[in-house]
Amino acid sequence: MKVAMRRVYDPPEPGEDLRVLVDRVWPRGISKDKVDLWLKDIAPSTGLRKWYGHVPERWPSFRQKYLRELSGNPEAVAELRKAGRRRTVTLLYGAKDRERNQAVVLTEFLRKKR
Repeated sequence: MKVAMRRVYDPPEPGEDLRVLVDRVWPRGISKDKVDLWLKDIAPSTGLRKWYGHVPERWPSFRQKYLRELSGNPEAVAELRKAGRRRTVTLLYGAKDRERNQAVVLTEFLRKKR
């Protein structure tokens, strides 16, 4: 499985096989036809998401806590891997910050656990 990341508000790129939303909350203004699969159970928990609040100083702690959540959530990870078998998966996220969001951490997790 090849993994790419893109903001859900950005237009799709050619060659995106499977567009997977990895946010717990559906993004405003996005129609269902822009996303192939919504895996809200792989997103950070509500408590962790609210605590982080995209405060840059909390990024290192958020990253570590979310990696722990992913390690404890093998069902959701397996669902993503199964859906993305032999495909390019584009992880979609709604956050404005392209460098500090859950898709960055999830991509890191997936690449390390191959």
